[in-house]
Amino acid sequence: MIVTIDGPAGAGKSTVARLLAERLQFNFLDTGAMYRAVTWAALEGGLDLTDGERLSEMATRIELRIDAGRVSVDGVDVSEAIRTPEITSKIKFIADPPAVRSVLVDLQRRFVGDRNFVTEGRDQGTVAFPHAECKVFLTATSETRARRRWNQLPAENRPQLSAILQQQEERDQRDREREVGRLVAADDARQFPTDGLSLEQVVDRLVEWVGERQ
Repeated sequence: MIVTIDGPAGAGKSTVARLLAERLQFNFLDTGAMYRAVTWAALEGGLDLTDGERLSEMATRIELRIDAGRVSVDGVDVSEAIRTPEITSKIKFIADPPAVRSVLVDLQRRFVGDRNFVTEGRDQGTVAFPHAECKVFLTATSETRARRRWNQLPAENRPQLSAILQQQEERDQRDREREVGRLVAADDARQFPTDGLSLEQVVDRLVEWVGERQ
C-alpha cells in the first residue's frame, strides 16, 4: 500500500508522514531530501544551476540513497549537509526544471516499488503515485502555517511573524503556478485540515483512516 502526503509548505507533511510511517510500520520516503541531495551534488560539482539539461544529466548519473533516515550521494553521507541555509536557498533550481523533476519522480517510483510506503511531497498523489491507495492533502491556514514556521526558528534569530507570513503566501503562489509539480490536491485525495490539532491528533486520525482503507 502507498500512502501519499501532499499539501502546502508548513502544513506538516514531513513530520506527519514520518510519524505515520512509524505507526503503520511502513517505509518512509522524504522526497524533499532527494531534491536537497541533488542540489548539494550540483553545488559540489560547480554546475550552472540555470542549466536544466546538465542538471538532469547529473541527477541521472549520481547514486542517491536514502536509508534509515540517512542520505548519501555517491557514497558520501550528506544527511546534515543538505539541511544548510545555502541548500535551502538553491533548491528551487532543482525543483523547478521539468527534466530534473522527471528524473527524480522515476527514482521515487523505483525506491517504492511494490512495498508499503508513506511518501510526502507536493506532487506525490498527482504525479508520482496517482495509483496510490491512500492520498492525503494536509491543509492549514496561511496564518497557522506561518506561526508553525516561526515557532521552529531560534528565538534570538526570529524575524517578524508578518515577514514569515508574507514569504509563505509568496511561496504558495509560486507553488500553485509551477509548470510541473504544481500544488494541487488529487481528485481522490482526502483534504485534511490540521488547524487546532496537535501533531499526535493528526497522526492518530490518519492511522485510523488508513486502517479503514486497508
